Amino acid sequence: MINTLTTGSPVFSSQTADMVNCPIDHQTLTAQYKTPRTTSHAHKNIEQDAKGVWHIYGFDQAKTILRYSRTKQLGFKAELLRQMPSGSRTPILYLEGPEHLEQRKQTARFFTPKAVSGYRPVMEILADKMVANFVHSRRADLRQLSLGMAMRVVSEVVGLTNSRIGGIEKRLDVFLREENRFPPRHPLSILLNTVVNFNVFLFFGLDVKPSIEARKTQPKDDLISYLISQNYKDWEIFTECITYAAAGMVTTREFIALAAWHLITQPTLRQRYLQAAEAERHAILQEILRLEPIVTNVQRRAVDDITLESDGQTITIHKDEPIHIHVQTVNADESVVGDNALAVCPMREMHKQVVMPSVMSFGDGHHRCPGAYVAIYETDVLLQRLLKLDGLKIAHEPNFVWSSTASGYEARNFIIEV
Repeated sequence: MINTLTTGSPVFSSQTADMVNCPIDHQTLTAQYKTPRTTSHAHKNIEQDAKGVWHIYGFDQAKTILRYSRTKQLGFKAELLRQMPSGSRTPILYLEGPEHLEQRKQTARFFTPKAVSGYRPVMEILADKMVANFVHSRRADLRQLSLGMAMRVVSEVVGLTNSRIGGIEKRLDVFLREENRFPPRHPLSILLNTVVNFNVFLFFGLDVKPSIEARKTQPKDDLISYLISQNYKDWEIFTECITYAAAGMVTTREFIALAAWHLITQPTLRQRYLQAAEAERHAILQEILRLEPIVTNVQRRAVDDITLESDGQTITIHKDEPIHIHVQTVNADESVVGDNALAVCPMREMHKQVVMPSVMSFGDGHHRCPGAYVAIYETDVLLQRLLKLDGLKIAHEPNFVWSSTASGYEARNFIIEV
């Protein structure tokens, strides 16, 4: 199926059916990845490496794993569980079984299209201000623009709106950014850990604690108010705030930058996006996300034996064995997305039932990201304004670093000008 790829791969040789109203010229489709891609699995849908880790590359196998109820979460700050005081509740991201389903049911109302539409005035005011500041300065780091947008929106959903001083996104960004590559006892490692821990303390004291106190006297329709109603302790609410902020801020800021990069460098698609109605704009964004999933490696551990079918063979993943689902490869499974799987084609026809346009970029099953609609919506609000600017150009294409928080790539130093 897919071998190791880099930007600039040759034109696809496979034939593509004529797509009615598709803004893409199918005769010139090429691999369009912006982020580094190194996955190569020799046409296998599943394989086990020498360390015993199972690697999933096929859509059907990934769907089975993610919808299987007897797995548990790995990765994405799972180490937070080890730092929590004895007797603390498990954050919702790591819950399993009936308790997880009940919590998802109770918190789902914060992420519905109706709820998200209520945040639109905040999104529009913030996007207008950010774009106006950019026009005035004529130069900006797109990741910083996207950071401000993503953090403000997730703050509204979670309820982090009573900070004692500004700068919540910077405090959280320091904590979530993982660049410590020094040995544990190295002086620089100790210094970096001190800086991170200090910002964790600041985040609790300046952002989380005052928001909790405000909602104890005047509850609102947000996550913190709900957690207070369920008698969560301050430390437990703090942990949930970190979990939701990491999931909402880290991933969305990267997607805004990557979506803008694709649309700026593809004038025809950009023009179509700006002229389209909301439903089509969202379809274009989801297709870009299918190609460039922000979370590229979803990790699970088997609680019981799991049986999978692949290429006519029955494969058993045994209890306690780790599983890595390679999302970018799953999203390019041609049995699902058809030909030219490595290019942006918003009008592609999916070949499986109940497949989202972004395929598994938001996960699947009971741990599917609840903020999927929020991410697409806020990205659309900002990009509508940004991409309308005459003379918008990329002054410096980003450098990539691996983020173990999101299990994907971060685009650093992405400079745009107008």
